[in-house]
Amino acid sequence: MASGTPAPRERAAHHLRRQAELTASPLYRGLLTAAVLDVELGGPCWAALDGHEGDPIESALALRLLGGVHRLVLEGKAPDLAAFYPSVGGDPEAGDGDPWPAFATTVADNLAAVHESLDRPVQTNEVGRAAALVCGFLAVAGRWGLPLRMRELGASAGLNLRWDHFRYEHGGNGWGDGRAAVRFTDVYEGEGASPFGVDAVVADRRGCDRAPLDATTDEGRLTLMSYVWPDQPERFKLLEDAIAVAREVPAHVDEADAVEWASAQLEHAEPGTATIVFHSIFIQYLPPADRAALLGVIVAAGRRASDDAPLAWVRMEPEGLEHAAIRVTQYPGGDETVVAEAGYHGRPVRFTAG
Repeated sequence: MASGTPAPRERAAHHLRRQAELTASPLYRGLLTAAVLDVELGGPCWAALDGHEGDPIESALALRLLGGVHRLVLEGKAPDLAAFYPSVGGDPEAGDGDPWPAFATTVADNLAAVHESLDRPVQTNEVGRAAALVCGFLAVAGRWGLPLRMRELGASAGLNLRWDHFRYEHGGNGWGDGRAAVRFTDVYEGEGASPFGVDAVVADRRGCDRAPLDATTDEGRLTLMSYVWPDQPERFKLLEDAIAVAREVPAHVDEADAVEWASAQLEHAEPGTATIVFHSIFIQYLPPADRAALLGVIVAAGRRASDDAPLAWVRMEPEGLEHAAIRVTQYPGGDETVVAEAGYHGRPVRFTAG
């Protein structure tokens, strides 16, 4: 604890400090570093976070703060800060190159709006993760040769449920519609064999989320945009293109608890299809008891699986501070394979299994 800093402020500062260590955004790293000191001194960021310092670490308090402020920028309510945010045409090096004063003023002048944002869960629907998840999906399709029944946990707006309408390319090999707007052509690294040489058909797609979004609405689009880091414009373009796909390809996302929903969805096998339950950067938001319960649900469903109705658990979750692993567990049998490693936002992707 910083000398003389009251415990509640230090707990809030810990949330910000941890995210600053993890973020790949130079803009956000600088803002979070300054916000740590601001909280310790009782400044406007502390005024915003006061009452949330006890939130569990998996609730991503720092990202909720950053997302709420970014939303103000996107809505045109923070013009001074907007000058530093590339998401609205700004430059992080504008003026004296220090966006912190404008950030602090924005928080101070919009405390009610920032407080409201802290009451909402983080809503990221990172489309780039599809470039990594596809390695798992195609591994399942290649093994069983059956239509795929997709079930996503923590689906947000369900954009990655439309993964089969995106295009993936590596080393002269590709998968998906060659005319697709959402394309992954420069995300794969290494000489490993790509998984793209198999056919896959999605028979059914559905997801769940505790606070699902409709990305085809202005409100849903704005919420998703607010959680994209403002100095990563390529992610904004990818999100816009995926929202366009969502307008053409339906995928229902239920408002539900992940464990209860998974239990209901996996209670009965669907002969003639391979069910894939999947998630990406999701486990961290579940309390330990729910993680154990989810594992129990999947293992129980795995015992009911058959060659005519197999089950696969595909997940993209952190392993260390720099990358996530894409693990695939398939039933019957319960064998597990790591098919790829990837950055948290899906790039770069490195194949680890042929």
